[in-house]
Amino acid sequence: MGSGLSSVVLGAPGGGGGGGPPPYSTDWETSLRTRVFTNYSTQQRPSQRVIVHVSFTLLTINDLNIKDQTMSSTGYLTLRWKDERLKWDTALDGNDYSNVKFLFSTESYVWRPALIVENSVADVKIISDVNTPMRILSTGSIEWSPMGLYVVSCESDITYYPVDSQTCFIKISSWGYTSSEIDLQMKFSTISLGFYSPNGEWDLISTVAEASAAKTRGDFSFPSLTFTVTVQRRLLFHTLNTLFPVGLMAFLIPMVFRLHSESGEKIGFSLTVLLAYAVYLTMISDSIPSTSFTPCYLSIYLVFILAISSISVLCTILVLNFNFGTDADPIPNITRIIVVSIIARMICWRQKSCRPRRKVANSTVELIQDFQSTESAEQKDDLSSETDDVTWQDLSTIMDRAFFILFSVLIALATVMFISVVFSERASS
Repeated sequence: MGSGLSSVVLGAPGGGGGGGPPPYSTDWETSLRTRVFTNYSTQQRPSQRVIVHVSFTLLTINDLNIKDQTMSSTGYLTLRWKDERLKWDTALDGNDYSNVKFLFSTESYVWRPALIVENSVADVKIISDVNTPMRILSTGSIEWSPMGLYVVSCESDITYYPVDSQTCFIKISSWGYTSSEIDLQMKFSTISLGFYSPNGEWDLISTVAEASAAKTRGDFSFPSLTFTVTVQRRLLFHTLNTLFPVGLMAFLIPMVFRLHSESGEKIGFSLTVLLAYAVYLTMISDSIPSTSFTPCYLSIYLVFILAISSISVLCTILVLNFNFGTDADPIPNITRIIVVSIIARMICWRQKSCRPRRKVANSTVELIQDFQSTESAEQKDDLSSETDDVTWQDLSTIMDRAFFILFSVLIALATVMFISVVFSERASS
């Protein structure tokens, strides 16, 4: 049968062309395949210790769910090893196979290393792809590139959410074959990105491929490799839909003190802002993992603003009580002293100007305050007359202005600090 096949091929048109090797034909490859795979066993390792070179090509990052702490990616591993049993000479059994450069087969007929994705959360099993052919060279070198969807666990760092970066790992480990039987080695120091398609939410920052410490199971150790992917969240969506609305609503809180008490809308306005922040806090809590390892600055900011909003409701009630006070209810002296003598002077109530004024005299520039002090006796008389003439409505006006300034300053400081902290991480990266 073999000699008949040889004679047919050697007698093919152009077969040798003056003593050269016969041209390629499927019959010629079948003949070689039959000779190479005779007595071949897939249960037998190619050698006592097989060196397997591994590389990973990332096609795309499908999703990175920080709440479930998983990363889904599509890619393929490229495995290269040598099997001396499958090598052949160009001249085998008197036939010239120079034009048969390589053979193709599948894992059903060729030994392959048993590998697993050890941090997989979707399907933990031996990496397998019966539809992907193995390329076998005449030297016995084999190259196999099984493709897969890799869903792995990824511990999320929510400290700077939504201006965050995440680092995820794809860990490949040998299963069944120990470190003395298989040696996994990295082909490259990074993940191949030649066919990478960008993700709409995450920007790929860097990749690393390195050998990790051997995993011990029982009395045996197994080789392991780690592919590291570092991604950074794109800012546009969350800036427009999270950061901007949250900051904008924060500055609505002090505006309740610019509404007239007679409008009847102060309580309704302050409660609306309070409920809006409660809803936003719930939405943010639903989108981040329930973990206490790292705090989320956005959650801290929302809780602080929520507390400020709650306090503003109490302050609004105080202002309304002052505004609707009557002459039948005398103003307590302690209230007069605190509100009129202290708070009113701090916010420059009924003063022409709180800013210093420049005056030039004798070629010297001097700063003169508009509210210059007079004689101590006159101050006491003025203070006494001011506190005696003040009404409940005046107290309401003073407190409205004081609360407006106080809450505006607190919210501005908190917002600037929050933005500075979360964007400092982006600037450093």
